[in-house]
Amino acid sequence: MSYPHLITERDGAIERLTLNRPQVRNAFNEEMIGELTDWAAAISLDPGVRVVVLAGAGATFCAGADLAWMAKTIEFSEKENVDDAIRASTMFAALDQLPMPLVGRVHGAALGGGAGLAAVCDVVVADEHALFGFTEVKLGILPAVISPFVVAKVGRSAARELFLTGRRFPASRALDIGLVHEVVPPEDLESTVEKIVREILACGPEAVAAAKLLIADVWDKTPAEARDRTARALARRRIAPEGQEGLRAFLEKRKPGWSRE
Repeated sequence: MSYPHLITERDGAIERLTLNRPQVRNAFNEEMIGELTDWAAAISLDPGVRVVVLAGAGATFCAGADLAWMAKTIEFSEKENVDDAIRASTMFAALDQLPMPLVGRVHGAALGGGAGLAAVCDVVVADEHALFGFTEVKLGILPAVISPFVVAKVGRSAARELFLTGRRFPASRALDIGLVHEVVPPEDLESTVEKIVREILACGPEAVAAAKLLIADVWDKTPAEARDRTARALARRRIAPEGQEGLRAFLEKRKPGWSRE
């Protein structure tokens, strides 16, 4: 796959996806939103991909919306703005619902929609100098499109503070609220991401995909509401060939077939 605003690189079972608009700090415009949506649809159907690493080219992960794109929306009608927002929402949902883990590699800044990208990643590693912010209210608008993903990730309390103030916050704060999972010095960013990728590749690929679906299925349910579906989910994995192989490998003190290089 080739895209003007994205770099894609296949490394065995790893897909490396890089936002490639460094001249505007990898800010979103209509074209990049469309490309990310199309890429997500295609990669979701590729059984050879077990993990995706998302990064940004240049000095910044993603600075949010492109200024030229925002200037155009000033002249949009309400319907045109609704259509535009739905396209962005569709993109975030497509990334959020990838069947394989999405690992974010954040450096520089993740602002507005860039922070939304961090929210749809399953695991995020951030440079200790990275800045985050849901800065939309500073412009008189809202972090509306990203809000379902952000609130699910950081909770209502943090969202109330950060959505309503629009303030920028450091990687340490992003770690505290669960927006990111590891904060490391710049020189350790790449090796930490690769460590997480290796951990994922050591797991059963079907089990990882099922676990990702399980989280989406049960996070808003009580234990009683979830009991039947979780029991069935576990039973399906136990009788599946991958589950059988994993359990036998454990009992026989050997590596399972999927982790052999």
